[in-house]
Amino acid sequence: MDSIKLFKQVTDAITTVILYILLLALILGMAKTLLEIRFIIFESLESGFNHMVTSVLTVFIVIDLFKAFVDYHEHDRIKLTDITDATILIVLREIAVGLYSQKFGYEFILSLAVLLLVLGIIRVLAIKYSPAKIQVPSIPVKEEVQPSKTGIEALLDRCTPEPEGN
Repeated sequence: MDSIKLFKQVTDAITTVILYILLLALILGMAKTLLEIRFIIFESLESGFNHMVTSVLTVFIVIDLFKAFVDYHEHDRIKLTDITDATILIVLREIAVGLYSQKFGYEFILSLAVLLLVLGIIRVLAIKYSPAKIQVPSIPVKEEVQPSKTGIEALLDRCTPEPEGN
């Protein structure tokens, strides 16, 4: 048996299992988020809001990881933008949890902000210099415009294809 085919089959099996686990985590996370509405109703608004923000950001992280694994499963490649998106969400979640619980010092928040800045720059550069960009060839436009035609007639003449000679 070819080792590359074996590797492909094993990685496909592993990613399929991880996708099912992430789907289960997504469903459970959404159920947990809906159940935490009771904290807002029965406990303090501040505590309930803290639970909701944490749960919602965690669900977004799982969605982003799910998207990254689906993309890997379909295309056999990992997109840098998917990974940076998930990492940005993780850092944002930690900042939100730390701000609400007031357990982080300004140094830690500042270092997370710098990390967010670096991740944002990486994401922008990954989009700008993406290897998947497709170059669209430009359509040649007729350059000559008859002097007697102006406005819309001249524009229409420029956009009509030239007759092909046999």
